[in-house]
Amino acid sequence: MGAYLMGTIYVVAGLLHFIKPKFYLQIMPPYVPAHNLMVVLSGIAEVLLGLGLFFPATRTWAAWGIILLLVAIFPANLFMAYAPKFQDISPFIRWGRLPLQFVLIWWAYQYTR
Repeated sequence: MGAYLMGTIYVVAGLLHFIKPKFYLQIMPPYVPAHNLMVVLSGIAEVLLGLGLFFPATRTWAAWGIILLLVAIFPANLFMAYAPKFQDISPFIRWGRLPLQFVLIWWAYQYTR
């Protein structure tokens, strides 16, 4: 049941990259190249990895992929936490996203076996 919930969350989050790309473009750190391409690629990755969680044959690989993706996008969450342009957003939300990444990594790790 948890794998299906997690899969659904990642599919929806991935689709949001295409529905609301402005948000994802804003949180891209300046040193990351090709912002538009990175938003598209991360959206595709989230959709595919989320779908991979639905099937026992691909679940382990999808979970490892999600862990790698969460590590890869951590700099964007860190940038959102400290960048002056996000100061209007509640610090609870900005800084709360960082420990949430570790919870999500732990959750994904549950499906790597």
